[in-house]
Amino acid sequence: MRVVAVIGCLFAGYCVGVSGSDGQGGSDEELLAKAKRLAQEYIIVDTHIDAPERMTELKKEDDLSVNSKGQFDYVKAKGGGLDCGFMSIYIPASYQKTGGAKAFAESLITMVEGWAKRWPDKFVLVCSAADVTAQSATGRVLLAMGMENGAGFENDSSNVQYFYNKGIRYATLTHSKDNLICDSSFDTTGTWKGLSPFGRKIVEEMNRVGIIVDVSHITDSAFYQVMQLTKAPVIASHSSCRYFTPGFERNMSDDMIRVLASRGGVIQINFGSFFITDEYRKYADNMEKVINEHLKANGISPTAAAGKEYARKYRKEHPVRSPDVADVAAHIDHVAKLVGVDFVGLGSDFDGVGDNLPTGLKTVADYPNLIRELLKKGYSDDDIRKICSGNLLRVWAAVENVARMLKSH
Repeated sequence: MRVVAVIGCLFAGYCVGVSGSDGQGGSDEELLAKAKRLAQEYIIVDTHIDAPERMTELKKEDDLSVNSKGQFDYVKAKGGGLDCGFMSIYIPASYQKTGGAKAFAESLITMVEGWAKRWPDKFVLVCSAADVTAQSATGRVLLAMGMENGAGFENDSSNVQYFYNKGIRYATLTHSKDNLICDSSFDTTGTWKGLSPFGRKIVEEMNRVGIIVDVSHITDSAFYQVMQLTKAPVIASHSSCRYFTPGFERNMSDDMIRVLASRGGVIQINFGSFFITDEYRKYADNMEKVINEHLKANGISPTAAAGKEYARKYRKEHPVRSPDVADVAAHIDHVAKLVGVDFVGLGSDFDGVGDNLPTGLKTVADYPNLIRELLKKGYSDDDIRKICSGNLLRVWAAVENVARMLKSH
């Protein structure tokens, strides 16, 4: 059988629509108790946690083995039922101009490896879907790695294999600026009108090697070109639904979600408040503009004490309704109703969106609050298992299978 025909089979057979409801009833307290039980019973995989970036900003190591000041650590993870967190190997777009993106990515990989070495009884690195299943019973928190910004590949497609060997299992093709691979949803330049010729080569090489293609951050044009090209399912590792945030290209439109699902992929919902409600997104955009204009006019650095104090004061004097956990559940519910419960998961962006998080979803300890909201909506236990990890693990395994087939032909 031709390899393309075999790969095509991997995308087929997913039913559309939410599974039959178990008729989840009971008080909020009873549903939360059940949610906490399910969080501990089922594997939870979160595909985007920015703990390495937070450490970089701290300019020092925090003790992740205890209850730290961050949104991710061992204690919070165990409390919330998190089994596996993809640590984001985030490469700022500035490295696209200065050079050194690969070396910076390597430094963050070394950092994450160091956590497993420093606290081997609490953390362990995982590199495959099977690893997650096998290691989840050990009681340790599993650390996978995804590279946020394909700038780390620099201008050499052989670096795809290099980073696979270093443990990277997904790569976001770009970040806040157009790069050598494709255009960014945050950049209005439109350098490539989607993917570059080099970017097409990178996608093909990621399929061959077994790195999941991540379509978060890329433009709509780049997304559709990726979907025409890829031989394996892809993920949006930390995106939400544009249905709730019209005009915000960083989130995915309904049509994009349909196309993603038709190829067996999964959208991992971002918890960041400005991804969740249009009201908060517009507020955040305006707030940033006003604060930056004031600081610039007065010669104050945003990182200086005076700059931080002005920003704090402005937020206090200009409050806005923060989204809550039910608003995040609404994004999951929208995807499930649109294409089926098999195509949605969790990609929180913890430690990456500052304090801009919904009420009830402030750290990795809070996954049970989200599960409770899904139970209230009538999602079955098996639906919740899929959302927590089953869908993502299916995609990860499919990408591994495609890579094996491509290498054998």
